Amino acid sequence: MTADETLAADIDACCRLTGEFTLRSGQVASEYFDKYLFESDPALLARVARQMVDLLPADTDLLGGLELGGIPIATMVSSLTGTPALFVRKKAKEYGTCKLAEGPDVAGRRVTIIEDVITTGGAVRDATRALREAGAIVEVVVCAIDRSPAGENPLADVGLEVRPVLTKEQLDAARG
Repeated sequence: MTADETLAADIDACCRLTGEFTLRSGQVASEYFDKYLFESDPALLARVARQMVDLLPADTDLLGGLELGGIPIATMVSSLTGTPALFVRKKAKEYGTCKLAEGPDVAGRRVTIIEDVITTGGAVRDATRALREAGAIVEVVVCAIDRSPAGENPLADVGLEVRPVLTKEQLDAARG
């Protein structure tokens, strides 16, 4: 296991909620990781971001933080690495610049997507397609928590490699 076991235990204790929750995918889950609880905690956010630094491809030009949860993480990773951040909306804004991605131009640049939690990868899939349409080279997503089934890549259909800081299995193991 390459993840910081203490980090897994701390994230689990802070973020795991139990009850009945409908996920973005429409799936119903009996537990939910409220990622905003670690993202709003400066110490936990910094620990996650430091773990992400080692997962970034060396040739990353831009860090594409997905709205909303990926943005604080991408900002922190950008601060640690000096790699510029890009803020990717769920849909292009309908006024002003009408941009989907706020920040530097993406055409011809390698964008590593930064996301908080991936279960089915719907938001990442949508962002990947939009960024590629804008000319970006998108091959890797780095996420804080990968909740997809062990051994499965939910984003294989769009040719993305998923590099998680923590998996659901690691969080479960930290729980004991």
